[in-house]
Amino acid sequence: MQENTDKIKKKQPLLAVKDLKVNYGTFEAVRGVSFSVVAGEIFGLLGPNGAGKTTTLSAIEDLVKPASGSITVLGETVDDKPSIKAQMGVQLQSTSFQPELTVQEIIQLYSGLYGKELSMEDIRGALRSIELEDQAQKHLSELSGGQQQRVSLLITTLHDPAVVLLDEPTTGLDPQSRRQLWKKVEDLRDKGRGIVLTTHSMEEAQAVCDRIAIIDHGQTIASGTPTELIAEYSHDPRVKEVAHGNITLEDVFIGLTGSAIRE
Repeated sequence: MQENTDKIKKKQPLLAVKDLKVNYGTFEAVRGVSFSVVAGEIFGLLGPNGAGKTTTLSAIEDLVKPASGSITVLGETVDDKPSIKAQMGVQLQSTSFQPELTVQEIIQLYSGLYGKELSMEDIRGALRSIELEDQAQKHLSELSGGQQQRVSLLITTLHDPAVVLLDEPTTGLDPQSRRQLWKKVEDLRDKGRGIVLTTHSMEEAQAVCDRIAIIDHGQTIASGTPTELIAEYSHDPRVKEVAHGNITLEDVFIGLTGSAIRE
């Protein structure tokens, strides 16, 4: 992980978010968030409910308009540029595909929407890559949660995007399915994509993310590699108060954002 982090520091960003501010009426949902993601990196965006993670992703996807700041992909602004938006793949926490279609038909449909022509051999190869070749004729509802998420990740990357946005992709998965999905996300990183991952699992963030940013109340309150953050805040009284044994990333997260439950 450290070797990968050293390489990251030398690369130009695929995605750059600078001084992002987003308002809903008089409410400031995001207040000056900045970060960048390079090729071959998994960047974790962490925060409690209501911290501004989803709003930040929505701004990157051009679903909400920032009050100020800038968002660039491959050096170009995202807004109203289909060619730049096509460089992003987005996997939502909950995705509804057409229930009457089989897995194979869903892949055919979305490859067509992306303008990417796939032969039957291409489709079999794609399903083989996520270990679901024998599930091609099943409807998505017939698959397990982990299998559905692997299909969703495949659809998200059919058009070979440079930047992949994953919004809590492992929520509700059992440990085996979660580890399988981690491997698929790491495979995307190893192919040179830049990945933004939101998650409530600090174990997941510590295991797969090269760098992370913790945001709360719309602002970045800490950033760095998981190891750097643990080292930096291991002696912070707020972190020591909530720790049980050796300091973990979860202790840092709770120490900095508080123990109160967010709805």
